Amino acid sequence: MSNRAFIISCLLTAATYTQAQKVEPIKYGNFENWVTRNIPESKIIGGNTRQVYEIAPNAVINSTEAYHNMGGSPWATSNVVANVMGIVKASNTVFPDKNPAGGRCCKLCTMIEEVKVLGMVNLKVLVAGSIYLGYNIEPIRNTSSPYSKMEMGIPFTGRPKALRYDYRLEIPKGVQRIRATGTSSKPLPGADNAEVYILLQRRWEDADGNIYAKRVGTGRERYSRSTSGWVSRHDLPVYYGDMSTHKDYKDYMGLIPASRSYYAKNSKGKMVPVKEVGWDSPDATPTHLLVMASSGCGVAYEGTPGMTLWIDNIELVY
Repeated sequence: MSNRAFIISCLLTAATYTQAQKVEPIKYGNFENWVTRNIPESKIIGGNTRQVYEIAPNAVINSTEAYHNMGGSPWATSNVVANVMGIVKASNTVFPDKNPAGGRCCKLCTMIEEVKVLGMVNLKVLVAGSIYLGYNIEPIRNTSSPYSKMEMGIPFTGRPKALRYDYRLEIPKGVQRIRATGTSSKPLPGADNAEVYILLQRRWEDADGNIYAKRVGTGRERYSRSTSGWVSRHDLPVYYGDMSTHKDYKDYMGLIPASRSYYAKNSKGKMVPVKEVGWDSPDATPTHLLVMASSGCGVAYEGTPGMTLWIDNIELVY
C-alpha cells in the first residue's frame, strides 16, 4: 500500500470511529461555573467568614440560608453548612482550581475540619472531598447517618458505554490513614484510595414508601498511586448486568450493602434508603444515574489527610 493510500485509510478509520461515538457532557461537568457562598460562622467558634463553593452558574451568596442546586445544576458536593443548636459551622473540601490546559477544574481534598469552642474545646472531623449527582439536605444538624443527608442519583434512562473525564491525583507520602469523628481520632491500617464511579439503577417504590433498586450498569475505579500529571480523556467502562461474574470484577464493585445504602426522597417527600436488592438483566433500562468522584473511598470520617484529586470534563460516551 502506498503512503498516500495508507494515510487515507487511517483518516477514514478515524472518521468512522468518531462518527460512531456520541459524547454527551454532563451539565456543568466542565467546572467553569461556581457559586461562592460567604458563610459567617458563629462567634462561639471564632466568628470567621468561610467560603463554601458549589457547582452551578457563577454567583455570590452572602447568607447562611440552606443551599439548593441552582441553575439546573445536577451536582452536589461534600461542602456543607451545619447548624447544630444554633451554632453555624461551614465545611469546604471541594474547590475550583486552574487546569493547566486552560479554564477551571474541580479540586477534591481530604481534610481535617477543626472546631474550637471558646478557644478551648478542639473537635476534629475528617472530610473527604466529593462531588456527586444529586442534592445535599441543609442545614446539617448532626454527624449521624451521613448518607441520609444526601439525595444520591438523578432520573436517567440512557445506556452509556463509558464515563469519560480528565484527572490528576496526588497522594501525600508518609501520611497515615485515620478516622476522626469529632469526639475521637485514631490511626487506621492500610491505605486510602481516590475513587470515581458511575452506577445505573432501576428503582421502584412500594405502597409503604420504601425504595428498592436493581443494578443495571457498573463502572468503578479506585486509584492508589499519584499520577505524573493530568490523565486526559480517561474512559471508565460501564458493564451491564451482573458485574460479579465479569473478569474485571473487584469487591468494591458489588451491590451496595444495606448498612451503607444511599438515600432518596420517596413520593411522600421522605428521605429513605435505596435498598439495592440485586443485579438487573443486561438489557434493562435504568431509571437513575449515580456519578461520584472522591478523594477517599472509605466510610464517612475515614481517609488520608492531604490526598487530592483533580477532575475535569466529565462526559458520557455512547
